[in-house]
Amino acid sequence: MKIIILGSGQVGSTVAQNLAAMPNNDVTIIDTDENALRNISTRLDVQTIVGNGASPSILQSAGADDCDMLLALTRHDETNLAACRIAADLFNIPNRIARVRLSDYLEFGNEEERLVLEAFAVTDSIHPEQLVTERMASLLSYTSALQVLRFADDKARMAVVQAHNGGLLVNQPISLVGKHLPDGVDCQICAIYRNNRLIVPTAETVIIEGDEVFFLADSRHVKTVMRELRPLEQRTRRVMIAGGGNIGYRLAKQVENLYDIKIIEHNPNRAEWLAENLDSSLVLQGSATDENLLSHEYIDEIDVFLALTNDDENNIMASLLAKDLGAKRVITIINRSRYVDLLEGNQIDIVVSPHMMTIGNILTHIRLGDVAAVHPLRRGHAEAVEVIVHGTPETSALVGRRVSEVKWPSGCHFAALVRGEEVTMGHKGDEKLQDGDHLIFFVSRRRVVRELEKLIQVKVGFFG
Repeated sequence: MKIIILGSGQVGSTVAQNLAAMPNNDVTIIDTDENALRNISTRLDVQTIVGNGASPSILQSAGADDCDMLLALTRHDETNLAACRIAADLFNIPNRIARVRLSDYLEFGNEEERLVLEAFAVTDSIHPEQLVTERMASLLSYTSALQVLRFADDKARMAVVQAHNGGLLVNQPISLVGKHLPDGVDCQICAIYRNNRLIVPTAETVIIEGDEVFFLADSRHVKTVMRELRPLEQRTRRVMIAGGGNIGYRLAKQVENLYDIKIIEHNPNRAEWLAENLDSSLVLQGSATDENLLSHEYIDEIDVFLALTNDDENNIMASLLAKDLGAKRVITIINRSRYVDLLEGNQIDIVVSPHMMTIGNILTHIRLGDVAAVHPLRRGHAEAVEVIVHGTPETSALVGRRVSEVKWPSGCHFAALVRGEEVTMGHKGDEKLQDGDHLIFFVSRRRVVRELEKLIQVKVGFFG
C-alpha cells in the first residue's frame, strides 16, 4: 500500500513507525520541518519531503498520482482539510483521513459535521480531543479501572484492573469466577500482566495482588466483575480538572450533571469564557501547581484529579502535587511516549496518551478486512481488536464454524462474540460463527494481526 503522511509530529511519526514496520507498505512523510524529517529518516525506512502538504506540487512529488491513502495528521486543521480536498480532486486518492482537532468543526451536530467533512472530501476523520474526552469520562465512571475500552456499539467493554487483596477472586483460580458472579453475569479474563510479564490465563491460573487483569464483559456487568478483583471503592463525587482547553471544557460539559466539578484555568479570558459556558462547574482562575490554591480548594477531599493541559511538565507537576496533598486518584494526559513509560503505575495512578489513542483509531482504517476497532495496549506492545465476520461457509474461513474449531493465530486470544444484543464470552466455544458477528480479541504480539486480517477476509467470489 502506498501511503502519504502529512505531519512529522508525535502522531505522524508514530503512525509512520507502525506502518513502515508492516510488509508491503511504501510510506512518504511530508512536513515543513526539515530537522524533524531528517531525524525520522535516520530511524525509519520511509521517504521524506520538505514542504506544505496542502501544495499540489508537493503532493505530486510525493507520488500522489498512484497513492492509496492520504493521512493528513498535521497540527493544523485547515492544512489537513485542504489537503484532502486536493487529494480527491487532483489525484483521486481513494482514502483520505484527516486529523481534526478544533471543536468548531465537530459541534454543529452529527449531520452538520458530516456535511462539513464531505465538503472537504474527507473519507474518514479522527478527533483526538473527542477520543480523549470519551476515555476520561469512562475512567470517571469506573473508579478502580486503569483503562476501559468499548466494543460493538458499546455492548461489550474491556477493563484493565489491578487486583487488590479483599477482592473475592484474589488468591483464587480463575475457574471460580462463575461461582462468585450472579446469575446471568459472565466475563472473559483475557490476559494478566504480572511484574510486566504476560500470563495467558487458564482455568487454573491464580490471580494475586498487584496483577494487572484484562477482562471483557457485557457493558452492563463490568462493575459487578470489578468487585471480584478488588474491594468496592467509594463512588466518585468530587472531581477537579486542571486545564480548561478543548478537552477540559468538553469533559466538564459532559459530566458536570454527574459530579461536583472544579476546573482550574490559568488564562483569565479563557476562565471567564468557561464560567459563561459551563452550567454548574466551579471555574477557578489560577495555576494547578499552586499549592495554596489546591489546599484552599480542599484537594484532600477530591476523589479524582485530572491534569488535562497541553504541557506535559505542568501536568506531571500538578498531578504529583495533588497526590501529595491528598487527592485520592490522579489521571494525567502525557503526550511524550517516553514519559508515559516512566510515570504510569508510580505516584500517578493513570497516564493517558492521546497519541496512542489517535494511532489506534488510524490503525482501524488501515487494517485489512472489516476491522471495527483497534486499541493499543501496554504502550503499544499489545492490542485489543474488534473485527466483523462476513460471507458464507463457501467464501469465509470462519462462517459456519464453531469458535473452538478455528485455529486462531498464536498470540491472538479470542475474548468474546457479539451478535445483536447478545455478548458471548470466549470460553464458550460451541457457538457457530455467522455473517455479521463481531469478534473481539486480545492480541499479545502485534505482528500476528496480519494473520488475523487474512483469516477474516472474504474470498473474491463473495463480491461476484
